Amino acid sequence: MKTIQGDLLKLAQDGQFDVILHGCNCFCVMGAGIAQSVKQHFPEAFQADYRTEKGDRDKLGSYSSTLIEKDSSRFTLVNAYTQYHWRGQGNKADYDAIRSVFKAVRQEFSGQRIGYPLIGAGLAGGDWTIIKQIIDEELESEDHTLVKFIP
Repeated sequence: MKTIQGDLLKLAQDGQFDVILHGCNCFCVMGAGIAQSVKQHFPEAFQADYRTEKGDRDKLGSYSSTLIEKDSSRFTLVNAYTQYHWRGQGNKADYDAIRSVFKAVRQEFSGQRIGYPLIGAGLAGGDWTIIKQIIDEELESEDHTLVKFIP
């Protein structure tokens, strides 16, 4: 896993990544964290999320996605369903769902430049040590980068 600092969304727009993903809950909210920024800057990603069934627990471990084409940039934005809900304290990240999503991302986007934030370890409260190990296992030999947010 490569690690850089910056703004994942801006880096994608600047052509640094072919695919970016962020963690979502299963309720089509996108009301906080990077998901809120995604919703504001890329409403087509929110629309892809909104086309899924609100509150469907079966979404865990899957994703919705959309191709973003703005100005000279082109990348796929993945809404990864890595937690069921967003309410309350403590860990809301589902490690099995995170593993399933990254396995599916590898299958669909192998060979592409993949970027992501501290998925599942921010507002979802997951343990980054566990999540990092999952990502490294599922994206082994792929070009993938953790982007730690710096505005």
